[in-house]
Amino acid sequence: MKFPFNPLKPIIVAALLLGASACDRGEAPPSPVQTGTPAIWEITSDGGAVEGWLFGTIHALPDNTRWRSEPVEQAIGEADLLAIEIAALEDTESIAMTFLGMSHSPGQPLLTERLPASQHEELAELIERSPYDAGDFRAIESWGAALILAQTNKGASKTENGVDKALATDFQGRRPIREIEGVQAQLGVFDALPEADQRDLLSLTVEETTRPDSFRQKTVQRWLAGDVEALLDPDAETLLDDPELREALVEGRNRDWMPVIVTMLQQQPKPLIAVGAGHMGGPQGLPVLLRKAGYTVTRMR
Repeated sequence: MKFPFNPLKPIIVAALLLGASACDRGEAPPSPVQTGTPAIWEITSDGGAVEGWLFGTIHALPDNTRWRSEPVEQAIGEADLLAIEIAALEDTESIAMTFLGMSHSPGQPLLTERLPASQHEELAELIERSPYDAGDFRAIESWGAALILAQTNKGASKTENGVDKALATDFQGRRPIREIEGVQAQLGVFDALPEADQRDLLSLTVEETTRPDSFRQKTVQRWLAGDVEALLDPDAETLLDDPELREALVEGRNRDWMPVIVTMLQQQPKPLIAVGAGHMGGPQGLPVLLRKAGYTVTRMR
């Protein structure tokens, strides 16, 4: 079975954020320069003291995307530490081994048996684009297959342009980087999904991955505009439209993260908390949960 390490690096983040392209496997024309003001918030205590910042990131972007707005640069400059979902994204071998250990389960049905017949042709196309054969997936659980196939996107967005990676580079060796969730816990969210939900994830991944890149770039435009509510709009047609997947992949994780985030905010160093923008919108978004915890969370302009 073929499991090259390096291609697995984008798996964890790619499938989590609203259909953003995981990697670019085709030749794309040069991207035009795009400038935006993504959503970022200042977090203050009830006494008015700044305790930190909350930034909704995106894990893949086209070349020539300018997202470092004045408020973002201010937060980067003033933060004492960076808090991100996974701190050691560069440790591809460890991530790959964790993924394989959790997703490997011999005796699985063929992927065609886990998807409706209407998607078999698209599935075959995605497998052809991947470094795997159809038979390889007999030992991969449905959630793992979904994350692998999510890497086959062809388009302008590239994980090497991801905001989380850029921020980690900014802070590496200069200021501390702390982990909010970690690889084991993040993959554990997928691994804990009931099989029916895993198959929904697989089906939605096939559907999203075979769409034109112009559809996925709408997500980039919404992010650059700072429109976090539009990212969760049903018209956006992302994986998170499924209520069970949204609860497992976003809302439940937000609640799990809150004790970690609040502990960071209560300590002396001021963190820049940078997690996927899909965690920001809606009544269970992190800004709302932080307000319920007694903080003032103000959008920076």
